[in-house]
Amino acid sequence: MCQLLGMNCNTPTDIVFSFEGFRRRAGLTDCHSDGFGIAFFEGRGVRIFRDNRPASHSPIADCVKQYNIKSLNVIAHIRKATQGEVNIENTHPFIREIWGENWVFAHNGNLKDLPDMSESFCQPIGSTDSETAFCYMAEYLKNRFRKKPTETQIFEAIQDVTKELVAHGTFNFILSNGEWMIAHCSTNLHYLTRKAPFGKAHRIDDDGVIDFNDYAKEGDKVTIITTFPLTKDESWTKMENGGFVFFKEGDKVAEVIGVAKQVEDDGTLGLHKAA
Repeated sequence: MCQLLGMNCNTPTDIVFSFEGFRRRAGLTDCHSDGFGIAFFEGRGVRIFRDNRPASHSPIADCVKQYNIKSLNVIAHIRKATQGEVNIENTHPFIREIWGENWVFAHNGNLKDLPDMSESFCQPIGSTDSETAFCYMAEYLKNRFRKKPTETQIFEAIQDVTKELVAHGTFNFILSNGEWMIAHCSTNLHYLTRKAPFGKAHRIDDDGVIDFNDYAKEGDKVTIITTFPLTKDESWTKMENGGFVFFKEGDKVAEVIGVAKQVEDDGTLGLHKAA
C-alpha cells in the first residue's frame, strides 16, 4: 500500500528533513514507486507538486528539496497502486473546494465497492478508490452543512462519514483545510510533536542527522504524522486502529481512540472525555 506524511505546526516550517527520508521509501528503502505528490498550504492557497515517477528519483522531488517551502500544513504521499493506472490524475494528494476553502486529502489503503458518485456534484477526475472516497466525503459534508460549521462539528462529521467508508476496506488518511489537520488510522499511522527543548534526530532511511536547535526557537511546535516512523531516536506515538486525531498549530487538540473511547486534550474542540 501507499505511505502518508503530514506536518502541522504553529510557525511556517519546511518539511525537507522528513521528506528526504520519506521519499527514499519510493524505490530505495521500500517499494512505493508509483508516483508521489506533496501539497503546501500558503495562506488560503495550496502549492501542489506531483509526479508519476518514483519520489526517490524524481526531478520534481529534487525541486521540492531545493525550494525549501515553509508552511503551516503539508501533506505528502508516495504511491503503491492498488486501483487505477500510474498517471498524474491518480496521484495524491487530491484537492477539493469545501465552503470556499481548499481541502487536501491523501489516503493509504484499499476500498472496494464504494458508493456510486455518478449523480453527485463532486466527481473524481481519476480512477482511484482514494479520490472517489474524498469526493464522497466532500459531498457528505456539503449536504450536512450548508455553511462552514464549527471545528467540533467538522471533526464529528468526519468521524461519521469515515465510519461509512471504512466498511469498504482499509482507510488511513490525512486531511487538512490549511487551519487544522485530521488523521484517521485503520492500520498504521504514527505521530510526534517537536517542541522545546529541541535536540538531534537521525533518519531511519539514510542516517541523515539534524539538530533542531539550529533551526527552531522557543515556542515552536511541529507535529509530524507518517505511516511508519522516520527517525530512530525520537518517541513516536502509534495511533490505535479506528482512531482519529485533530491537530492545530502543532498541538494535538482532540483524539478519538478506536471506535468507542474518546479523550480530550487542551484545545478548542471541547470534546467530552470518555467515562
